[in-house]
Amino acid sequence: MNGGDDVVAAPAGPPSPLEWKFSQVFGERTAGEEVQEVDIISAIEFDKSGDHLATGDRGGRVVLFERTDTKDHGESRRDSERMDYSISRHPEFRYKTEFQSHEPEFDYLKSLEIEEKINKIRWCQIANGALFLLSTNDKTIKFWKVQEKKVKKIAEMNVDPSLKTMGNGSIASSSNLSNPKPSLENGGYPDSDRSFNYLSSDFSFPPGGIPSLRLPVVVSSHETSLVARCRRVYAHAHDYHINSISNNSDGETFISADDLRINLWNLEISSQSFNIVDVKPANMEDLTEVITSAEFHPTHCNTLAYSSSKGSIRLIDLRQSALCDSHAKLFEEQEAPGSRSFFTEIIASISDIKFGKDGRYILSRDYMTLKLWDINMDSGPVATYQVHEYLRPKLCDLYENDSIFDKFECCLSGDGLRVATGSYSNLFRVFGCSPGSTEATTLEASKNPMRRQVPTPSRPSRSLGNSLTRVVRRGAENPGVDANGNSFDFTTKLLHLAWHPSENSIACAAANSLYMYYA
Repeated sequence: MNGGDDVVAAPAGPPSPLEWKFSQVFGERTAGEEVQEVDIISAIEFDKSGDHLATGDRGGRVVLFERTDTKDHGESRRDSERMDYSISRHPEFRYKTEFQSHEPEFDYLKSLEIEEKINKIRWCQIANGALFLLSTNDKTIKFWKVQEKKVKKIAEMNVDPSLKTMGNGSIASSSNLSNPKPSLENGGYPDSDRSFNYLSSDFSFPPGGIPSLRLPVVVSSHETSLVARCRRVYAHAHDYHINSISNNSDGETFISADDLRINLWNLEISSQSFNIVDVKPANMEDLTEVITSAEFHPTHCNTLAYSSSKGSIRLIDLRQSALCDSHAKLFEEQEAPGSRSFFTEIIASISDIKFGKDGRYILSRDYMTLKLWDINMDSGPVATYQVHEYLRPKLCDLYENDSIFDKFECCLSGDGLRVATGSYSNLFRVFGCSPGSTEATTLEASKNPMRRQVPTPSRPSRSLGNSLTRVVRRGAENPGVDANGNSFDFTTKLLHLAWHPSENSIACAAANSLYMYYA
């Protein structure tokens, strides 16, 4: 108590599990419809405000969506929340625009095809009402500006199209010069039969010239069109496939990572980058691990983390040295004695890492689990969530059909209370990560997300012999079937998903369809 004003609240228990509802779907497939390879979504990203969503696909296209349910109110959503004005409607998005970001290329020096597939999209800071974003395929990063521009039209032409030369050079209906016609874009006229090419050889000026001549007037109409322009291309800096790009909190720089190197770029300079991490050995036969993902700290511009195929995460400080081959901190889980198998290293490979909003925690996804790490504690993860433990007996089959190499993404909620990741059969899982939470929800990317839902037994946390406990939470463990007892479908996998930065809303990709849910 301080002067009788402050009241110390009793510690609240874990939040109750969320009830997820279907919101929208874009690109929904009809029953039996075949999915084109180029239409499969390969990247999803919300911007910082949550008002825009971008997706990239294997055909090199970027599609933008904008939020509509907040625009109907006179004030912003944040102003509404300050006024305790409840917005009852769930988040709604609409298609905004799309553009071709990357085209297929061919590297003649290496005789290598470079596919157009978008690997990652990252939003940059909005300026002057224009949207900026970075997109990358395996080799080339591009910086895009998307802006609304007013459509310009020609209001008056030099000569009325109704003027046609007669055989003797005279002009018919010269009085029509003073009658302006309704204008169309590019100076066209509604009556296509009266169009006339005055630059052709058929036209001849009458004796004495034209009585009056009007200069064309270009006017801006009230109509607007969205224009996407590629502002910069950051190329020829990676020998291996780019797996990550990440913006710095300084708003000026970003990193790009491939299997063996991480480069630092300035957004304004596309001609050079600085190599800050290089794990390539002198002899490639000595190569034991590769970089799988990299991300900047959300608030500290000098700190970034990258993960490896051996299941470790390294935190590096750009202030230490120009080439950050030595890490400031190493996060890895010690292998349980006697648990090693042929698949141990393969399933330990981390496919994605994400910082929490405050930068205190790092979420990582390997093949079987989600792990939550505290950057102040490098002895091991503070929590481990089993995503599809019932697949462990099937690892041999998964290796045979290459599914064991699938790279699932992960995401955290804006409030840091929950984490989510995808699985097979178009399922995704949401776990509560606040102390004492037993929330573990299985959802299906469909219009009825809860139909695969079954009660998920939680396991008691196990002590590590110190004040911190490590939580292990599992889903249904019937081997060879999914959470509902159905045979598992390895061909339908939910690899990409994103959590809205400030609300409980998730966007996820099932093949070419974008599903959105809210709670």
